[in-house]
Amino acid sequence: MCVPQESAPKLAQTDQWVKSFDFDAFTADMKKLGDELEKNQGDADVRHLNKMIMWSNMCGLVGLLTMGFGVSIIPVVALSTFTFTRWTMIAHHTCHGGYDKCHPNKSRWNRFKFAVGGTWKRMCDWFDWMMPEAWNVEHNNRHHYCLSEIEDPDLVENNLVDLRNLPVPVFIKWLALPLLVTTWKWFYYAPNTYKELKLAKWRKQGKKIPDGVVPSDAVTVRSLIFGGTPFYSFTEFFSVVIGPYLLIHFFLFPMPLLAIGEYMGTGHDMYISAVKNLFLAELLTNFHGFVAIVTNHAGDDMYRFREGCRPYSGSFYLRQVLASVDFWTGSDFNDFMHGYLNYQIEHHMWPSLSMLSYKRSQPLVKALCKKHGVPYVQENVFWRTKKTIDIMTGSASMRWFPEEYEKKFLARDAVLELEKKNRKSTLLSDKAMEAVQE
Repeated sequence: MCVPQESAPKLAQTDQWVKSFDFDAFTADMKKLGDELEKNQGDADVRHLNKMIMWSNMCGLVGLLTMGFGVSIIPVVALSTFTFTRWTMIAHHTCHGGYDKCHPNKSRWNRFKFAVGGTWKRMCDWFDWMMPEAWNVEHNNRHHYCLSEIEDPDLVENNLVDLRNLPVPVFIKWLALPLLVTTWKWFYYAPNTYKELKLAKWRKQGKKIPDGVVPSDAVTVRSLIFGGTPFYSFTEFFSVVIGPYLLIHFFLFPMPLLAIGEYMGTGHDMYISAVKNLFLAELLTNFHGFVAIVTNHAGDDMYRFREGCRPYSGSFYLRQVLASVDFWTGSDFNDFMHGYLNYQIEHHMWPSLSMLSYKRSQPLVKALCKKHGVPYVQENVFWRTKKTIDIMTGSASMRWFPEEYEKKFLARDAVLELEKKNRKSTLLSDKAMEAVQE
């Protein structure tokens, strides 16, 4: 569907491409590519996953073996990288269902099995500040299917509105950034993902949200302490979500070093060194995660949207491109250090594919976007960090997608969906007729 130029509203220069955009052709091309990618998943994807698991585990092993021998960069970087990659690559893509169909071990490498079902499963598969069940709701559902809408719980421009509107010079706002980027996982992400889990349960039960409570507002440790939230108490949050990780990861996990230290005659020094390295690694992995994760959908060249859309519709595919950014792609090492989040556009278009599928699809998606004139943003991750900080501090703002075209594309989605249902009905009718004739 080419939108008639004479009916188009006055557009900004950066939005001129939409006037000649063939919505139907773009939708068909992306649906076809997605189907082909899913069919081609198999043993190679599992081997690639195992390779990335081995690399991640090697980082963890190096950190484990060196963290008791004084505070140094080796255990800090190794432990930080293990935590980062265990989340962004292994848990992330498994919890999305990227290996549901191709992995032979269905009892573990499945979205409904991995890391969920209690603290022990959490410890074995993916142990972090966030509760896996809560993250699955917040990220896999709310973020992916409300991307850059007000209901998107990870919308940086909305979540940092207080900082953006703070009436102080920008350089003062920059002073708050080191603290934000090194604590965001436990300060913001853990409580907000848990809020989304509770909110989903409330909606399922038909429970009324109290007057004055805005569901899209982020819950942080600060808001929990000073204002509270109707969804849960700080005591519940600590005991269920962050308390187990804080106690086990930072204090119980290195306890064998107490015995080793006594045996070697160093007393508590090894244990204390390990605890210090673990806390330093925590600061570094927060920074690493911020650079690779928070920057995926923020910048003055990223679009925002007013209304929701059907999953896997033409509007859905278009929004994943317009509100996401790819970083440098290529070698396994480069992708490993990015946590495979450098294929963000492809991942958002087809969330339930493997890491290897995103590597395969990236040049194909980029070529299709060029073919249809759709802006495809791919830049260095550190440049994207600067663009994200500009959004956080209010130095820049995201673009709003032209409202008239947003409505037209949503209306076209409805028509295409109806045509699809009619085709299915016709096929069923034809099959029934053939059966009668036989």
